[in-house]
Amino acid sequence: MESLLMNLIGGAVGGNVAGGLLKNFSLGTLGNSLVGIIGGGLGGQVLAALGAGVGDGGSAFEISNILGNVLSSGAGGGILMVIVGLIKNALAK
Repeated sequence: MESLLMNLIGGAVGGNVAGGLLKNFSLGTLGNSLVGIIGGGLGGQVLAALGAGVGDGGSAFEISNILGNVLSSGAGGGILMVIVGLIKNALAK
């Protein structure tokens, strides 16, 4: 449960960081956060299922597990935010 919460928070942060860096794909703060939460939750869970998560499978509050969750979910949130931004821009034309 703690891992999922970290994934959701990391995804929201990742979506907003990607939106800040890539202004053309930004969906606004709320949009970036919502898409990032979805991407972070999905990305973190998929990586964990594939065994690509960082850490030794111990406590969810070990620093290596926290960093692994935040980095993987942040990347997932950022990637999904860019994909949704691309689709939004394509439909606007």
